Amino acid sequence: MGKDSFFSVRMYEKNRKWENAIKRQHSLYSRDPEIRSEFARDYNRILHCTAFRRLKHKTQVFFATKNDHICTRIEHVNHVVAVSYTIANFLGLNTELTNAIALGHDLGHAPFGHAGEEVLEEITKDKLSAKFWHERNSLRFADQIEILPDQNDVFQNLLLTYAVRDGILLHCGEDRGNTIYPREQAIDLATIQEKGLFTPFTWEGCVVKISDRIAYIGRDIEDAVRLDILRKQQLKELKAIVNDIVGKKEKIREISNTALMHGFIIDLCRASSPENGIRFTEKYSKVMTSLTEYNYRNIYSSERLQAYKKYAKLVIELVFEVLMRAYAQRDSYESIKKSLKVYPILQRNFLAWIKGRSDLRSWPMSYPKFRSLGNKYNNEILYVLADKGSYTQSVIDFIAGMTDNFAIEIFNEITSFR
Repeated sequence: MGKDSFFSVRMYEKNRKWENAIKRQHSLYSRDPEIRSEFARDYNRILHCTAFRRLKHKTQVFFATKNDHICTRIEHVNHVVAVSYTIANFLGLNTELTNAIALGHDLGHAPFGHAGEEVLEEITKDKLSAKFWHERNSLRFADQIEILPDQNDVFQNLLLTYAVRDGILLHCGEDRGNTIYPREQAIDLATIQEKGLFTPFTWEGCVVKISDRIAYIGRDIEDAVRLDILRKQQLKELKAIVNDIVGKKEKIREISNTALMHGFIIDLCRASSPENGIRFTEKYSKVMTSLTEYNYRNIYSSERLQAYKKYAKLVIELVFEVLMRAYAQRDSYESIKKSLKVYPILQRNFLAWIKGRSDLRSWPMSYPKFRSLGNKYNNEILYVLADKGSYTQSVIDFIAGMTDNFAIEIFNEITSFR
């Protein structure tokens, strides 16, 4: 397909979906003059929020804080930005929109990667009878948790456009479908409570969805080799699997992230069209399926990763337990100050977390020192501290926002005696 094969259906002012795509939940302040597009503003708001900054210390697959060459969550995000930009630019789609979706797609990912996500999923189900999945949690962070100061230094939610929020929620690259078309209707995203039921609203969102998978499949293999999880015989098997499918003309001499990504990107760009959807050829679809199965068998189920999952579970569950012990209905604020006094790092950071997001700012009569919070924060109130379910949600959100390093620091603070 040519460079501009999708030009007529890209997300721009004449697209029939445009007004829905650029809608925000509430109006966002503007400056005069404003030289950025709506999606470029979203990109910048995501870039400057604290959840994005913390991605540099969150696990992608392998916890390796002392190895600078193992992929972290922020590196994965940048890979997705790069892959989706390359594809969208070639096809003639809106690269500002793909950049914003890709940059924000993992904002709500738990510490310790999918191991941490599984622990928080168990806790959420047990304590709140609800579901935790990182795509939904990324939208929660984008919509409700992350805040930025406006030009008057008053904190507001990110207030991203519908198209970006939609792309974040529906970005999961693990869906096994080979062909993706955008859906027609701009549905209320809050009603989506299950993974895999909907495709994104825009072609750009579809590109990010498949770019997520392209970005991690080869890099996970590369990191596994660097960490000696994959040995020579396993790599020989992998090369045989790939080359048996692609044939002599596209034979890969050595398995590497660069070689795999290039093959997938070129194949996708050639095979995709508004009529055929965003897709791989049958050949490369088989390669993707085979690589995914190989990674699950040889990497994600490896003995070393199983040991790591037990460690992540221990850390997260202990932090959750200690924070929940501080709950005391309407006296929860004072209880946090008192019961967590022995853990000053945990106490200070958890109080900072709930201060601008809870109903503390509506307590001026009982707590005069919070009177000024109402002038400082114009974001949504998320937590009612007297309500146990709401308090529990604040603890889950707090842990979900942690980096690996910080979670371990808190774990060490709890288990150490000074």
